[in-house]
Amino acid sequence: MLDIKFIRENKEIVETGAKKKHIEIDIEKLIALDDERLKILKEVEDIRGEVNKVSNDIGRNQDQALKIQLIEEMRTVKEDLKLKEEKLKSITLEWQKLMLKVPNIPSVDTPVGPDDTGNQVLRSWGEKPVFDFKPKEHFEIGKALGIIDTETAGEVSGSRFAYLKGDLVLLQFALLQMCWEILTNEEILKKIAIEANVSINVSKFMPVLPPVFVRPLVQVKMARYMTPEEHYMFPNDDLMLIGSAEHTLGAMHMNKIFEEKDLPIRYAGYSTAFRREAGTAGKDTNGILRQHQFDKLEMEVFSLPENSMQEQNFLVAIQEYILKTLNLPYQVVAVCTGDMGFPDMRQIDLETWMPGQNLYRETHSADFTAGFQSRRLNTRVRRANGKIEPVHMNDATVVSQRPLIAILENYQGKDGTVKIPEVLRKYMGGREFIK
Repeated sequence: MLDIKFIRENKEIVETGAKKKHIEIDIEKLIALDDERLKILKEVEDIRGEVNKVSNDIGRNQDQALKIQLIEEMRTVKEDLKLKEEKLKSITLEWQKLMLKVPNIPSVDTPVGPDDTGNQVLRSWGEKPVFDFKPKEHFEIGKALGIIDTETAGEVSGSRFAYLKGDLVLLQFALLQMCWEILTNEEILKKIAIEANVSINVSKFMPVLPPVFVRPLVQVKMARYMTPEEHYMFPNDDLMLIGSAEHTLGAMHMNKIFEEKDLPIRYAGYSTAFRREAGTAGKDTNGILRQHQFDKLEMEVFSLPENSMQEQNFLVAIQEYILKTLNLPYQVVAVCTGDMGFPDMRQIDLETWMPGQNLYRETHSADFTAGFQSRRLNTRVRRANGKIEPVHMNDATVVSQRPLIAILENYQGKDGTVKIPEVLRKYMGGREFIK
């Protein structure tokens, strides 16, 4: 949520930012409603003040007749107060609904574009593998090796579900183990920050296994996947399944105040994620690229506003370090205004080369939301001088099932085997191949 004072003072910037995200908002209506809200709020506060004053006078007054008169007058005033409080509640609710529809403003370095065609490649790394045969897509490799089974999953659970089996399961947990060792090793993290020229206070990430259910009201505050079309809903329980660990990681400190000296706080949460994938009918239906259910390790950072942009750069550097360690070619992409998320101020994606598909596909995302989510969550920081303000928040992918796809396609052999990346072999009994 943006600060209403900022919206008032920067109407054109807010309107332009929303249009760039293809979101229609009525700023004039919002401000007019806020004017009415403030007017009635002042009236309510004035009446409350008068009620308190007269109540004290009644208590001190010795004249019984006057006391009865004052009590009768106060009964009328309190009825008027009740009506105004109800009106204030109604207007505040309408005002809040409009405020929640205002998206975050894209950063000045975010490219302007209508959709993913407007995304810009910032840099690339690695050499694409050369094959003396036509490389297969991951689902062909997985089916031949007996490690991906979407047919049985389709009979049991429906489309966009899969059984991962055997060595692919071991490969996934090998990836996770490698990433945990990176995120909990301060020396490695310092090295990553130095090489990326990032100036921050480096600390380890705290591992978290978060809940996979979240209350819809909390999800609205997180401003992610807010409609039934996007999420699996359980209205009888007032719950919904998360689409990423960030949805419950980011809400961990709702209605809390950090002390300045305690920031930044960095979490790494591993969970199963659930998405309806509404609007993707017929798209990426083969294999495990776009699933209703998948496992994901996610980073979430709470930081001081002056350090938050550097924090995003640090998270991207960690993502790049992981792909470099796996020797997977990738490109870093600045996501444009028409393709970025509702709460994002700046979004950076990493796209990894998929030779079977002959294109780069998104495997990682890093979202900088500044104070947008924290203002909705009421997550703040108390400065050393006593001032209290919203913290800034970042979230980013560490690893999901998509890097498995990249490994299968980049490390495939003509004989149908898959070479295990050298860095992962120690977690898989020293073996070199999946056969």
